[in-house]
Amino acid sequence: MFEKIITMFRIPDLKKKLLFTGLFLVLYRLGSFVPVPGVDATALGAFFEGAREGGSTLFGLLDLFVGGNFERASVFALGIMPYITASIVLQLLGSIIPYFEKLKKEGADGQKKLNQITRYATVGLAAFNAITITTWLSSLSGGVVPNPGFLFHFTGIVTLTTGTMVVMWLGEQITEHGIGNGISLIIFAGIIARYPAGFVQLFKQVSANPSRIWAALSAIVVMILVTASVIYVTEAIRKIPVQYAKRIVGRRVYGGQSTFIPLRVNTAGVIPIIFAQSILMFPATITTMIGGQAQTGFWMTLQRIFSPGHWVYTILYVAMIIFFAYFYTAIVLNPTEMAENMIKYGGHIPGKKPGKKTAEYISRVLTRITLPGAVFFAFIALVPEIMSNVFKLPFYFGGTGIIIVVGVALDTLQQIESHLVMRHYDGFMKKGKLRSRTSGG
Repeated sequence: MFEKIITMFRIPDLKKKLLFTGLFLVLYRLGSFVPVPGVDATALGAFFEGAREGGSTLFGLLDLFVGGNFERASVFALGIMPYITASIVLQLLGSIIPYFEKLKKEGADGQKKLNQITRYATVGLAAFNAITITTWLSSLSGGVVPNPGFLFHFTGIVTLTTGTMVVMWLGEQITEHGIGNGISLIIFAGIIARYPAGFVQLFKQVSANPSRIWAALSAIVVMILVTASVIYVTEAIRKIPVQYAKRIVGRRVYGGQSTFIPLRVNTAGVIPIIFAQSILMFPATITTMIGGQAQTGFWMTLQRIFSPGHWVYTILYVAMIIFFAYFYTAIVLNPTEMAENMIKYGGHIPGKKPGKKTAEYISRVLTRITLPGAVFFAFIALVPEIMSNVFKLPFYFGGTGIIIVVGVALDTLQQIESHLVMRHYDGFMKKGKLRSRTSGG
């Protein structure tokens, strides 16, 4: 492992990508500590501390994807969530509205238009969220906003909206010039940044009450096992055997070998978790912002319903994870297209007729393996609630965060591995021109 780490920084191109990614993630974290003008950070911190002691989990959920920026009321308080929400909406529209479906099929030009529309939608959603946040902040007591008024609302909306666009730009630059998916890495960095504070808080609680040390150790062991199981399921595949017939092109013989199609149990990765969280956080955020500090009435009821721990929230959360697992898998993998490609290259699945029967078989296999994978990840996403009830400890290392961290880490490591393999191949070729076995000498 250490040799690979050293090798990564010996390859100029890969070293440049890694340093670029690291630099932009550092810039993102530095921007996380720049406050919105007109907000008293000390008073806001006291409010959040009281909310946690009162058992509120909504604010912790909002902070999960933005690395504590919401609690600090930083310029990146909205994080990348408006962009993700806009992407979700457009992907859904791509399966319903012919115009967006046409853009998806136009290749690079169509994707460029979709990206532009996504950016415009992101600005609109960010501005809307910024309005609700500034309205909510100005409604809080305790001097959180010493001078609420038009100037505070205007600067707050502009600052928060601009912050979201900067985060989106940072993510796009990482994807284009760095290593890994930039948007996922920004969420990854936000989650990882919360871990040290979580460990410190856990240590303080155990120090204050030594009898809780076994509960804390048990919780840590469970999370290690959960992490191992997430890695195992993330890497699990179902192999569909494929046989290719021999083809003679000129003097060469192609095909005639057996291979397989690797179908992942979790094809969608962390996307269903992020999508489900994004959608469920939207009504919860709106009800919290509009309801202010009201402890009774309609808004308080909605806040409870859409907060983690409520049975309605849990049911909707699990249902959305399963739905988006199937939805995203259907977008990524097209059984009909896979069957047509097999016919084109002379391949077939043993025991299945080429064409429609092959597509139906692949679709049936996908349906069967996606369900247990989606249910497993839905269960893992509920681990924080289960663990907090069992061990009576505030659970900072929740299942959602672990799934995202593991998924993004594995994806980034795979990209680094592909760069290492590719570079090794180029280095081998530089030793001299390869000669075939049929050539003389």
